[in-house]
Amino acid sequence: MTHYEKRLEEDLSAIRERIEEVGERVETALERAVRAALKVDRGLANQVVMGDKPINREIRAIDKLCYGFIARHLPSAGHLRFVSSVLRLDVELERIGDYAVAIAREAIQLSTVPSGSVASDIQLIADQAQRMFRQAMESFNEQNPELARGTKGMASQIEATYQKVFKDLLKEGEKSARPIRDLFATLVIFNRIGRVADQAKNICEDTLFAVAGEIKSEKVYRVLFIDERNDALSQLAEAFARKAFPDSGVYQSAGWNPADRLLPAAEVFMNAKGLDGDGLAPKKLDHSLEQLADFHIIVTLGKHTLDQIEETPFHTVVLEWDIQPVPSDLDTERSTALMEEDFQSLQHSIRELMETLRGEGAS
Repeated sequence: MTHYEKRLEEDLSAIRERIEEVGERVETALERAVRAALKVDRGLANQVVMGDKPINREIRAIDKLCYGFIARHLPSAGHLRFVSSVLRLDVELERIGDYAVAIAREAIQLSTVPSGSVASDIQLIADQAQRMFRQAMESFNEQNPELARGTKGMASQIEATYQKVFKDLLKEGEKSARPIRDLFATLVIFNRIGRVADQAKNICEDTLFAVAGEIKSEKVYRVLFIDERNDALSQLAEAFARKAFPDSGVYQSAGWNPADRLLPAAEVFMNAKGLDGDGLAPKKLDHSLEQLADFHIIVTLGKHTLDQIEETPFHTVVLEWDIQPVPSDLDTERSTALMEEDFQSLQHSIRELMETLRGEGAS
């Protein structure tokens, strides 16, 4: 090994060691913050708040090491990917440290320890988030892409847990057994613990970039179009979106009172526009929160359609487009004329939607 190679490896080792150390300190802060919330240990909570300051200083010091490494060695390929990943990792570690501080500050505000079910929920989601964070840091420290990919998959489990604990907290609030301030503090605690999982997922992506040069792929959005009968307009929206933006989304349509079959005029119109309408049949809308939560975007078409969404999933956006379905009792000529008007509006609205979600290069 040349003198230059030895110096380069020494500098890399220094960065790795300090990243591993600060990761352990952040993990400890998170664990203490959760413990402070469960026991309403104000002394421990204040220790977490004060301990965040040296963590932030250490993160700034690692940043300087990375900038110095770049200036000294002018790295390329794997070394450059590693250092740039460390700089992103520092941001994520600082945010997780901030979440621990937020949890600790809310713990100080609690008037009494959380009740049995709420305490169990806090411990459950904290265990899951801490495990995910621990594995994410292990994947980065060991530069293990397989562990990173496996750890990313834990995010969906934590999301499901968050939905459960949120419902439990609502039930707790309905009992009016605790001060409203305690309920708000507990909600913040749940939210910040859940955000730890989001940052852990980002750390896994840092690992994949550093090791294999993998970058985060563009998000594919799940979009649902709904109207009453699902026999023309919503089917037309689904078919056009699939043709115009096949790589940007997965599209479905449904109706809360579906017809027996597509309008004959709709089939003819879709074929004339080069849209695949073969084999399409109206489908019944599943109103359950669990099914609706599968979609990132729900588009309602026609009057009173929005009323069919009794509860909006937390991560789902519901849009109301003022485009009216063609009445089923019109003759073919009139139906075709109205469909042409609807189609022009749909094209514009769907393009605008997908370009908002994916940018001008949406495809």
